[in-house]
Amino acid sequence: MTAPADLLPSLEMHELVDQAVTRAGERSWILAELDWASLRPERLTEVDRSAVRFITFVEDHIPGYLSHFLEAFPVADAEQELERFGFNREYFRFLVAWAGDEERHASALARYQVETGMATREQILADLAVEGRKKFVLPYEHPVQSFTYTLVQEKATQLFYQRFRETVSEPFLKELLGRLARDEARHFAFYSNLVGAYVARDGAAAVPGLKDVIATFRMPLADTMKGYWRWSLKVADDTAYDHTEAYDAVVRLVRGFVDTPGDPDVADLGEFVQAIRRIR
Repeated sequence: MTAPADLLPSLEMHELVDQAVTRAGERSWILAELDWASLRPERLTEVDRSAVRFITFVEDHIPGYLSHFLEAFPVADAEQELERFGFNREYFRFLVAWAGDEERHASALARYQVETGMATREQILADLAVEGRKKFVLPYEHPVQSFTYTLVQEKATQLFYQRFRETVSEPFLKELLGRLARDEARHFAFYSNLVGAYVARDGAAAVPGLKDVIATFRMPLADTMKGYWRWSLKVADDTAYDHTEAYDAVVRLVRGFVDTPGDPDVADLGEFVQAIRRIR
């Protein structure tokens, strides 16, 4: 039995997921172990407060993100071919662990707002519900494109948390951002390995699909959240952050797996990314 052309074999996916889930278990953390008594809200700037509110919206949208991937990779469809179900079932294992991480991020950030007096619990729940009920959808047909989108998004989020952490002086927030960045780095590593497996299998033929993702990339909530662009640009400027830096990860990945020196498609991908970054 062979895997559908758009998927990896179930056994290969199992190995990739097993590695990611094992790491998630070894490096997990809980809100109760954080030193909430160390909070120093007087050391927060208005920039800090704005950025925390912004990223809370992004992290809290995990039900929307998870719903999209469960619809795109269903595990309750008796009519689908066995190999497709096998792939989806393995991906589900990762999604459960990933959703747990992201839900913990959202909970930690929401509690941080309450503990520092940025907002009441009632205010946060009401505000998050406005955005949380909106549907999240990716416009890609091929699975590797969805995985490439998430690879870039996870890397971009990791980079943001690292940049933001460098600008804050409030000790608890600095510690929290470090934990969030490490979790996002793990998620990125999984998707890097996953997309890398596709590129290793398909070679330069995978490049056009990856280019399409980069050309159409938008961070989560960019097209659904009112005022997103103005707010996100302000936060990015204040923290010296540029999400297009994450595109370079795709170039490095392709160059690492496509063992064809001078391949025009691979060279073109690097030039394409640089051109995109120059106009952003």
